[in-house]
Amino acid sequence: MLKLERYKRNMEYEGISLESQQKLLKAKVLVMGAGGLGSGVIMNLAALGVGQIKVIDDGIIEESNFNRQLIHKYKNLGRAKVISAKDWISEYNPDIKVEMDKIKLNEFNYFNIIQGYDIIIDCFDNYEQKYLLNEIAIRHNKILIHGGAQGFWGQVTTIVPKKTGCLSCVMQKPKTFNKETFATFSTVVNTISALQAHEAFKIITGNGEILLNKLLVFDGLKSSFKTLTFSKNAACETCSKEF
Repeated sequence: MLKLERYKRNMEYEGISLESQQKLLKAKVLVMGAGGLGSGVIMNLAALGVGQIKVIDDGIIEESNFNRQLIHKYKNLGRAKVISAKDWISEYNPDIKVEMDKIKLNEFNYFNIIQGYDIIIDCFDNYEQKYLLNEIAIRHNKILIHGGAQGFWGQVTTIVPKKTGCLSCVMQKPKTFNKETFATFSTVVNTISALQAHEAFKIITGNGEILLNKLLVFDGLKSSFKTLTFSKNAACETCSKEF
């Protein structure tokens, strides 16, 4: 039996109900990417008490990861990120069921990856994979929590197929993808990942308002947020299709 004492502070004054906490304990969330955003999302989901987490990433831990990927320990240098992520979750909260797969998402292997999960959190660090994940989520009617961080900027939105616009409605999918590597700071990445996990929390428990057709943008230099509204594009090449 799961120990509710661990989540006592979630349920105290101005917190959530026991019913909401039990929803979290029964929830399943798929985290795509175990890097900077993925680390923060995993930490927060585990702390909230999400009962089952699946982590997908094809990378190994490198020295340059440690400025922002906080779940990975130095002793795991050279190991698969998904194994390191599973170890961290199991040590932090052994009640959580963890699934993992060291694999790179593509248009041919995704079905088994997403099967059984209705909430997907986009923690990829490149937009080619983000747009692919957006298309998969729309095609299979999965809720997608998009997050992106680049330099001092970050953004978050929640995409619900048939209800909201998609990533391609917000930013038209480019014909080619830039391979440049941009600076990433733990402070910005952790801000965005916490917001992504909080979107999952709201979806699961029904508490609060979800960022539907709203792109929350964070300016790390000014420590300010602004919300941009968008709508479903009738001519969108992704979400206007009939699947």
